[in-house]
Amino acid sequence: MEREPLLAQKEQPSSQEDSIPSSLFTHLYVAHFLARWGARMWEFSVGLYMISIWPNSLLFAAIYGVVESSATVLFGSLVGQWVDRLTYVKVLRIWLVVQNLAFIMAGGSVITLLKFSNLKSTNFTSFIFLVILTNLSGAIAVLSTLAGTILIEREWVVVISEGHPPEMLTKMNSIIRRIDLISKLCAPVLTGFIISFVSLTASAVSLALWNCITVWVEYWLFTSVYNGIPALGESSQRRVLRNSPSVVEDSTLISQETECLLSDDKGNSALAEKTCVMSVFGWIPCFDAWRVYFQQDVVLPGLALALLYFSVLSFGSLMTATLEWQGVPAFVIGIARGISAAIGITATVMYPILQSRISTLRTGLWSIWSQWTCLILCLASIFVQNSVLSAYMLMAGVATSRLGLWMFDLAVIQQMQDHVPESDRGVVGGVQNSLQSTLDLMTYVMGIIISNPQDFWKLTLISFFLVTLAALLYTFYLYTVRKHLFHLEKFFMLIRWSIRSPETDDTGKVVSAGP
Repeated sequence: MEREPLLAQKEQPSSQEDSIPSSLFTHLYVAHFLARWGARMWEFSVGLYMISIWPNSLLFAAIYGVVESSATVLFGSLVGQWVDRLTYVKVLRIWLVVQNLAFIMAGGSVITLLKFSNLKSTNFTSFIFLVILTNLSGAIAVLSTLAGTILIEREWVVVISEGHPPEMLTKMNSIIRRIDLISKLCAPVLTGFIISFVSLTASAVSLALWNCITVWVEYWLFTSVYNGIPALGESSQRRVLRNSPSVVEDSTLISQETECLLSDDKGNSALAEKTCVMSVFGWIPCFDAWRVYFQQDVVLPGLALALLYFSVLSFGSLMTATLEWQGVPAFVIGIARGISAAIGITATVMYPILQSRISTLRTGLWSIWSQWTCLILCLASIFVQNSVLSAYMLMAGVATSRLGLWMFDLAVIQQMQDHVPESDRGVVGGVQNSLQSTLDLMTYVMGIIISNPQDFWKLTLISFFLVTLAALLYTFYLYTVRKHLFHLEKFFMLIRWSIRSPETDDTGKVVSAGP
């Protein structure tokens, strides 16, 4: 049997029974779009910037990926804990200021590197300083974006949907993801045209200007949503009370007393082992956050989703730089990435329909295996001798696989929203992103080791194997929950019915009625 969601078990608050004005939803979605657009512009452009700064090598693109992913690996769970401890308004302010300021600094350093392209030979120290500044600014921007993702997608969406039918959470998740994918669709296309028909420098200038202008609009829109929905203020106050020193001390004291009482029982060897583990590893930063994560029922779907990040089969900086090296124009890469995002948007439309018919669990199963099926085309591109045809097969396989990928992403996120307690949402969200970034980091480490674009086929092969592993892991999880993968009894009933159905001749007369 499937587990009952935690949200369904809670008492529905009376304050949420009144309908929320549609204008507040519009403000939320527009603000989210503005925040995501700048991030998607940078995400697409950074690989092209790096291969332009250091031509004919994936080295700088891979190094940037390592720095960015390492930042999330090291500090992602801390960001999640920080989001849990501060009020919504404080998180909102810090997120927007830091994110936009970091993108402005990154854009400014890239403009300098592109404008003074001879720095590498004339002033190598300044060149390295600007490259380091670009990497650090990008990493800080990604960490602040993570804080915003946890705040909006893991907190606000869940709080707003409480007291409403479960379909509302599914709908909001789909719209939020659709906005992200629309940004992923349009931002690369527009940026690709700027790069192809104006210059790389112009695209960096547009990135810096965008973040200068939109930060004020984003803050006004988000604060109007916060002030207009009382449940957000109530949830923020509960967080403050939950993390106040007196409450923390009381809960710690109760926990210690409970462990002392239980430890008197000689049969509690498991508790003794747990206490021993805590004493050994408790000093490790964020150990408590990881312990909370691995205690969740939905840890296996989270691990399966994280494995999908250990892959170059996406329009990330490594694949983008490789396609550029193969001679594919930037605007074509932008269009291909746009098509990929359009297919992802289709996934956000299909997900609520499929989820309402076959449940969240089975939607995840069908979606991850459909992604695997589409990626077979990428595997086949390895054996094609024509480099242009191989590049287009690679882009086609990646683009079509986004349908399954984004439906699987939504299925796992909704399972976490349903089954993770309110007090652990920020921590679990931070650790999940840290885990994803750890595996994303491994992708860029592979890119450093295998930095020759001619050897990209090796990265493709490894990535396909890891997607297969993720699909098998989720399949195992679903089997442990449902105790079966398919309704074989229905299949056998259909066969039995077809055997027993009466046979007729050409005139429609019954000849036999079966055994």
